[in-house]
Amino acid sequence: MSKVRFNNMDHVNTDKTLKDFRQWRQERRSKTKDYTFVVPNHPPELEFLHRNRDITTATWVGHSTFFIQYLGLNIITDPVWAGRMAFDKRLAPPGIRIQDVPPLDIILLSHSHYDHLHIQSLRKLYRADTLVLVPSGLKSKMVRKGFRNCLELQWWEHFTIGGVRITFVPAQHWTRRTPFDTNTSHWGGYVLQSEQQVTGSATSSAAHVDSHTDSGPADAPTLYFVGDTGYFRGFKEIGERFAIDLTFMPIGAYEPEWFMTSQHVTPEEALRGFVDCGADQMIPMHYGAFKLADDTPKEALDRLEAERERLGIAKERIHVLGHGETLRMKRRSPVTI
Repeated sequence: MSKVRFNNMDHVNTDKTLKDFRQWRQERRSKTKDYTFVVPNHPPELEFLHRNRDITTATWVGHSTFFIQYLGLNIITDPVWAGRMAFDKRLAPPGIRIQDVPPLDIILLSHSHYDHLHIQSLRKLYRADTLVLVPSGLKSKMVRKGFRNCLELQWWEHFTIGGVRITFVPAQHWTRRTPFDTNTSHWGGYVLQSEQQVTGSATSSAAHVDSHTDSGPADAPTLYFVGDTGYFRGFKEIGERFAIDLTFMPIGAYEPEWFMTSQHVTPEEALRGFVDCGADQMIPMHYGAFKLADDTPKEALDRLEAERERLGIAKERIHVLGHGETLRMKRRSPVTI
């Protein structure tokens, strides 16, 4: 029986030919890049993170890996503690050592690429009562690998646990782990909401940093973890369906743009997606840990800052975290650019 193959919105194609790969390789040989800049490492607030059950927090481990605390649940996104990706060593150490991560309630996997799904990391984090949420088509693989407490979601489907509604939302990307499984599992992002707000028709609001304010169900911010994506109309549709307070938005692995454009946003497109989805604040991610393309972490951040200034977006709305740094959040009235 033939395998199901998943597609993007509007059937946008991300396929590349062997000729395309050869052209990229040829271009790469002519480039000289400066990798002296390293994302700063902040000693993680481990004592606080282990005891916190009230404040909504996001701690950047690196790349697309965040340790999130939300309404008493400990959640991690795309956990990757790998020391290298393919032939390249990690550019900076993870912000939290894997053995120091507080016990997890939920693991969110956006898709099956190796820089987002690292089996060895998962084995060290997973417990029998840890729920693993994955895109459609990926559950059978995860169960075979021993992660039996696993649930797969299609785009726009949601699951509620501990008063938290988690919705799997679209992205524009693709998947492959072997030569034979291209696009046999889906890809996407996740929106986290308080179920109490959803059922109570809570009014629109936005997140801000507040290190002294607890977040209960009534004032928990709505979080949007984008996953891996090119720029697409889905940002606007997601923004129409959810009152998003904070988005975790990729900004790296975009060069050469002619090759990456359909699968990875540029820093400028990241801010365009941020505006499209109506979020109040943003944490950039998907840079600084691995050399996946030809751009450098410094280039991504410089372009992000230049575009923020050009668009007139307030500086305090973009949270450029260091590895290990924790952002504390709550809701407030939305702010426009």
